[in-house]
Amino acid sequence: MKVTIDPDSGFCFGVVYAIQMAESELDAGHELYCLGDIVHNNMEVDRLKAKGLKIINHDELADIRDSKVLIRAHGEPPETYKLAIKNNIELIDASCPVVLKLQNRVRSSMTEIETENRQVVIYGEKGHAEVNGLVGQTNGEAIIINKESDLDQIDYKRPIYLFSQTTKSTDGFQEMRNLIAARLNEVNGEEAVSEMLNANDTICRQVSNREPQLTKFAGEHEIVVFVSGTKSSNGKVLYEVCKSVNPKTFFISSPQEIDPEWLSNVATVGICGATSTPMWLMEEVAEKLKTLPSEVTIGG
Repeated sequence: MKVTIDPDSGFCFGVVYAIQMAESELDAGHELYCLGDIVHNNMEVDRLKAKGLKIINHDELADIRDSKVLIRAHGEPPETYKLAIKNNIELIDASCPVVLKLQNRVRSSMTEIETENRQVVIYGEKGHAEVNGLVGQTNGEAIIINKESDLDQIDYKRPIYLFSQTTKSTDGFQEMRNLIAARLNEVNGEEAVSEMLNANDTICRQVSNREPQLTKFAGEHEIVVFVSGTKSSNGKVLYEVCKSVNPKTFFISSPQEIDPEWLSNVATVGICGATSTPMWLMEEVAEKLKTLPSEVTIGG
C-alpha cells in the first residue's frame, strides 16, 4: 500500500504567520495569552499550550491587564482594540492580511450604506471568529447568511453589499449570490439587479485554489484520509470537496481515529488536510498507517 501526503495541504500563510509570532514570544520567555484557539486544530493548540501559550476568551480578556495578548489570523472587531488600550494590553496582532483587507472593505462600505440605505450581507458561519470581526466593522448591523433560509432576513427593496467569509466555498458563494439576485429580480425586476446587488467574492484564493488541487488529488487515490480539526470551517469545505470526488474519503482529527477496515484491499491512500492542519500531524497519520498490518510505502 502506498501512502501519499498532499504537498499542497497544510497551513496557509496567515496561520503560519500567527504561529511564528506566538513561538517567537514564547521562545523569548514572555508570558503570552491568545484570544481564542490560535488555529482550529486541537493538536496544534495543545502543542503550543505545552510551550506556555494561554488560551483565553473575550470575557477573560476584560480581566487581563499589563500583559501581551495575541490576536489570531481570524482578526477581531474594533471593540477588542479599544479594550486593549483601556487595560494597557500589548497586542501581538497576527490578523491575516487577507482578513484585514476584507475588514477594511466592509468598514468602508458603511459610508455608502448610510447614504444609500444599503445592507451589508456576509456569507459565513454565525459565531465564527472571522465573521464576528467583520460584523464588528458594521456596528453589529450586518446580516449573516449561510443557507437559503437565511435569505429571508434580507430586505429586497434595499440595495445589498454582499461579502464572504474568506474560507467559504466559491461554489457556495455563487449559489447565494444567484439566489439573492433571483429574489431581487422577483421584487424589483431584472434591470434592477445589477444596480441593487454589489457582490464581492472575498474568498481567499489560497483557500479556493486548493479546491481544484484537492479534486485532482482525491481522484488519484483509492481512499483519502482528510485530517482536520472539527472546528475548522475551511476543513469542512475541503473535506466535502474530496468527498464529492472520492466517496471513500474519511475525516479524522488524530491518527488514533484511523479505522484499519478502511484499508482492506487498498493499494493507494492519500492524506490531505485543511489550511489549519499542521504538516507534522499529517506526517503522524502517515506513520500510524505504517504500524497497521500491511506493508506501507510513504510517498512524496
